[in-house]
Amino acid sequence: MKTRHQIFFKNAQNMQDLSPGCINLVMTSPPYPMIEMWDEMFSGLNNEIEHSLKHGDAGQAWLLMNQELDKVWVELDRVLAPSGIVCINMGDATRKIEDRFQLYANHSYVIQSFHRMGYDVLPPIIWRKTSNKPTKFMGSGMLPPNAYVTLEHEYILIFRKDGPRKVSRKDMQKRKESSYFWEERNQWFSDVWNDLPGTIQDLPSARLRNRTAAYPFQLAYRLINMYSVQGDWVLDPFLGTGTTTQAAACSARNSLGYELEPNFRELIDERIREVPTFSEKVINQRLASHQDFLKKQKKEGKSWKYHSLNYEFGVITRNEEFIHFPLARNVKIVGEDRYEVYYGD
Repeated sequence: MKTRHQIFFKNAQNMQDLSPGCINLVMTSPPYPMIEMWDEMFSGLNNEIEHSLKHGDAGQAWLLMNQELDKVWVELDRVLAPSGIVCINMGDATRKIEDRFQLYANHSYVIQSFHRMGYDVLPPIIWRKTSNKPTKFMGSGMLPPNAYVTLEHEYILIFRKDGPRKVSRKDMQKRKESSYFWEERNQWFSDVWNDLPGTIQDLPSARLRNRTAAYPFQLAYRLINMYSVQGDWVLDPFLGTGTTTQAAACSARNSLGYELEPNFRELIDERIREVPTFSEKVINQRLASHQDFLKKQKKEGKSWKYHSLNYEFGVITRNEEFIHFPLARNVKIVGEDRYEVYYGD
């Protein structure tokens, strides 16, 4: 078994390299409008944004930034297959323009954009990234009424195109092999995630640090396993340092990524080369965690009636009997920014 992965160092507002309907899952985290580190990038796409910021017209700047993202969402709609899923990690922004401090609800704008395109808006996940910094509280200290609630969460927005996916008999076996454990389902499909810390990128320059807002590997890995099947195609139109590509390869999915910053090429390449190591680590963690769960169940006097057909342990439901985690063994470079990953037990 092998998967294919390709990176395009281009603007995702035009993904003419991709044919209509070729993508099963979009997993991405775009630049967040009205976060100051992204002002230069957005202004480069539309100089009216810089003009609005300079003249204190924060509402217009926020609207124009989101309209630039809308151009990418329209392209996603073109390349996404029927019943495809879009997962967008999106944070709101808080900012003071002149003397006015307020929240810019980016997640709300994105929901409306996909609603207008006719997508099913599915329940989102709140990713809570708690900070212990004493400076996290904003406003006037202990004096009412001008303090502000801290913003310590982001949203994982989930959209579906054209209703639930229909799986043919031919593809049913692959779907069964792509299942997740019962206890993983209970954790992953909760509407609040408290167990994933944010990621601090150790990047070689301040410029690159200001060009990424990466999410952790486990966030991408979970969502890819929740909303796609082994062998599916995963797209990230804002690839950054390549987390989605690495997570897709470790999950035995194919992937495509778009990234404006060519200086990320070396970091992305390094992440793809690390896939065999990461694959072994994450699979061993999942298997060990499940066996620890079974030991706990047994200690509590609980039993299970089903057994895995590929591993020597029990499972809670019949859906888990065929579960199989392909182990990445080798990465092959097959062209510029193109890779193949080979798997074996």
